[in-house]
Amino acid sequence: MTSSALALEPHGTEQLKALRRAVERALEGKPEVVELALVALLARGHVLIEDVPGVGKTTLARALARALGGELRRVQFTSDLLPSDVLGVSIFDQRRSEFVLHPGPIFANVLLADEINRASPRTQSALLEAMSEGRVSLDGKTVDLPEPFLVIATQNPQDFAGTFPLPESQLDRFMVRLRIGYPPPHVEMRLLLEPESDRLGHVPVVLEPQTLVQIQRDVERVAFDGALAAYLQAVITATRSSPSLSLGASTRAGMNLARAARARALLNGRSYCIPDDIHALAVPVLAHRVRLASHAEGYAPSRDEAESALREIVARVPVPL
Repeated sequence: MTSSALALEPHGTEQLKALRRAVERALEGKPEVVELALVALLARGHVLIEDVPGVGKTTLARALARALGGELRRVQFTSDLLPSDVLGVSIFDQRRSEFVLHPGPIFANVLLADEINRASPRTQSALLEAMSEGRVSLDGKTVDLPEPFLVIATQNPQDFAGTFPLPESQLDRFMVRLRIGYPPPHVEMRLLLEPESDRLGHVPVVLEPQTLVQIQRDVERVAFDGALAAYLQAVITATRSSPSLSLGASTRAGMNLARAARARALLNGRSYCIPDDIHALAVPVLAHRVRLASHAEGYAPSRDEAESALREIVARVPVPL
């Protein structure tokens, strides 16, 4: 471990444990999903959830925002949604004789972009600058977004009517792609018996937004040694040389995986990364950034096929001892 490595404070570790418990209280029975969402949050990334309606996507976003004490804004993406409906617009104020910015819903700590693939590509692209740089350009001016800033976007399966597939440039802005799935039987039974239970009302405020910003800075100080970097590079290189993929992972994808691994280590109370961090995150971080070879032949493979191919590739890369 280098001298610049993070020295974990006990209270910081306890805060992250409390944050995880708070979100899991709302999204019961899905600890893996909660961990991935928190990894993206700590690593200043964004989350893409691809799943059917009614499995808890909005609950996850609201629980995160509530536990952080931050502001949540929700946008229902539709085919007629305009970029200004998301970013905001400048309106001329006659009394002040100047244009005044009326910020859109993107000016929040957590933005829930619901059914993002129902919007046109033009509106989808309005999120690119915000997600990559934490700012937006309006009427020739650059305006910073609040910190922390997290986009949780949901999209319906591509075989649903009225959807526009997200382009590669948009997909690349999401650090992780995940699926919530149906709850375990015992949790679903409890929900059926207590349909009016207010789970979000029991989520406490665990962190203040500025405290989270400091923890996000701490992620960059988590130790990541040369052997792990070589392992990660081997995984990235394997995706580029695999005959099952026509498009492998980019350098930016590898950098995202390294940052996510640091966040996972911190979330689990470690000041250093281990190979398991990379192995556990390779599929959710990389699967939406690669393309199956069959895709080039006009066949649109399913998400499961892409993830299965990536798992096989990662499994063939030797893990450092």
